[in-house]
Parts: sequence; structure tokens; C-alpha cells
Amino acid sequence: MRVLLIDDHALVRKGLEQLLESRGVEVVASVGTGHDGIERAQALKPDIVLLDVKMPGMGGLDTLVALRAAGCEAPVLMLTMSRDEADLQAALRGGAQGYLLKDMEPEDLVPALADAIKGDNVVAKELIGSLTRIVQGQPKSPMSSATPLSELTPREQEILHLLAEGLSNKGIARALDITDGTVKLHVKSILRKLGVHSRVEAAVMAVEHKLGVKPDTPNEAAG
Repeated sequence: MRVLLIDDHALVRKGLEQLLESRGVEVVASVGTGHDGIERAQALKPDIVLLDVKMPGMGGLDTLVALRAAGCEAPVLMLTMSRDEADLQAALRGGAQGYLLKDMEPEDLVPALADAIKGDNVVAKELIGSLTRIVQGQPKSPMSSATPLSELTPREQEILHLLAEGLSNKGIARALDITDGTVKLHVKSILRKLGVHSRVEAAVMAVEHKLGVKPDTPNEAAG
């Protein structure tokens, strides 16, 4: 089993490396940014990727989208401290094979990796209730399941909101502290999910569903 680690905390990476290697697992690379992780994934073709959710700059969910867009077919397991239901939902929608918590029992990690490589979905037992709610109708999603925007991840909704306000890709990237390339990937995904062919159509749809409107300050000038 060949594993790629992507986590911005050096101590966490080192601890995971030691844990996995002590159990006969090969860590092909251990990197601290999403950009480095994508490069390593393309070059090394790992069997599985362990990816943190909360990282500065290019976060784990953005990295997940970019990994898939770059052609990485290896299963990706999110390994995080976040128990946020929105993060779980976004990870699974983004193509993650599972979602694990960093306070899990160490001896459970390698079996979880093996299950994911076999094709099983692996979710921390503490989040089974959240997973059930998501599967049964996603009641905590900010978008009603009846709207065309309900298929968008929280990050995509955020980008669509800024797009509807007239920001360019460069402006969106600056506002969210991510790269222009990451924004382009998200915009492409947004257009596909909404079934439209242009940014203008997507912006109109966003405004129609109130995503591009700030209801608390309807007359306040942007700035």
C-alpha cells in the first residue's frame, strides 16, 4: 500500500508517517500544501491519498476537486479535526472515498485505508448520524434540495455568489486566497452542475435564487 499524505501541520505528517511505516505501509510523499500534493499525486500515482480539510490557502476540499480534475483516480480519505456536517457533505460530493477524524484510534487507520482501496466508503463512526441526515435529505444544507443550486458544494456556492457580484476569476481568487486555476476548476464544475454554458447564465441563476443578493443590506453599495 502506497500512501500520499497532504497536511499543513508538520508534526501531524511526521506522526502519520511513523504510524503507517511501523505497520508496513509505504509513505511515498508527505507534503504540506495542496499544490504540492497534486504534483506528487500526478508524479507518484499513490494507491491512496490522506488529505487534511482545513489548510491555509488551498484547502483540502479545493485540493480534492483539483486532484480529481487532474486525473487522480486514487481513493482520497479526508483526515481532519472538523466534525462540521457541511465539510463532510462537501467532501463526499467532491469525490472523497471517506472522512476520518484525527482523534481516531491509531490501530483503526490502516484497516480504514485498506477498506477504501477496496472501494468501500469509510466514515468516522462519530459522524454516522450526520451521514444519515445527508443521505436522507440534507436538512442542514443551506440550499433547499428543490433548488438547482443544491448540488453545489459550500465552496462552489461561495464562488458563485462572488461571480454573481461581478468578480473576475482573479478577483475571486484574491477574495478567497486561492489560485486562479482553482477558481477556473470550480467555475467549470459550477457550470456543469447547473447545466448552463456561461458565467452570465450562472450569475443570473444565482440571483434568481437569492445567492447573489445580500438580504440584510439590499441598498448598501458594495465596497
